[in-house]
This record gives sequence, C-alpha cells and structure tokens, in this order.
Amino acid sequence: MQRRMLTKEDEAAVGADETEVRREDQDKINRFSRLHQREMLLEDELKTKAKDKEDLEEISNELELADENDKIPYKIGDSFISLPLPQVQELLSSSTEKIEEEVSTVEEKLSEIREEMQQLKVALYARFGRSINLET
Repeated sequence: MQRRMLTKEDEAAVGADETEVRREDQDKINRFSRLHQREMLLEDELKTKAKDKEDLEEISNELELADENDKIPYKIGDSFISLPLPQVQELLSSSTEKIEEEVSTVEEKLSEIREEMQQLKVALYARFGRSINLET
C-alpha cells in the first residue's frame, strides 16, 4: 500500500466537499473497524492452523518409514504416551481431519466478514468519496 500526501488541489476539493458525519455513518465506520480487527485475528488463526496441519502431515509421512512393531510416543495433553504405530496413525488422521474442519470454519467466517466489509466500503465510499480511507 502506497501512501501519498494530497496535493493542494485535492486538499481544497476535499475541504469544499466536506460531508457531515452522521451517527449512522459513525456506526458503519466503527463496524468496519471491528470487522477489520476480527479479520486480522482470523487470518492469524488460519495461518496457525495451516502450520499445524502441515506439521501433522509431515509427521504422518515420517511415520510411514517406522517399523510396524515400534512404540511411538504420542503427545496427549502435556504428556507423551507410547502407542503402537497403527493407533498413532489413526490419531494423527483424526487430528488432521479436525484441523481441516476448523480451517474451513475459519475460512467461512473470513468470507462472511470480508463480504460485510465490502458492503460497508461501498456505502461509506458512496457517502464520503475520497474523504475517507478504508483500504486495509
């Protein structure tokens, strides 16, 4: 995002075209701000979950090389329990499925938020034009 200063002509045009901010406009601006904050949090959560999923897939691939009779330490809560390989693979696949469901839920929330933000942008830019900056 490139920031620039307004030219004297733009500044004069903005001053001449100044629109009064009504209560409903301020509510929309505040709503947009809250949605933007929530969007950033969900994007961070999505990155974390994607990393967790990638780690689980990597571990699953590594376990394919392990011997069938080996006991594999598996973390449950704060402790590690030695379990047979097939059981660990089953637990990993269920964990991967759970993370995939969580990722799809977060992506769905993000899409709803972005859609509402777009509607607010349209309404606010229609009212204020270049007097407001909603670019994120």
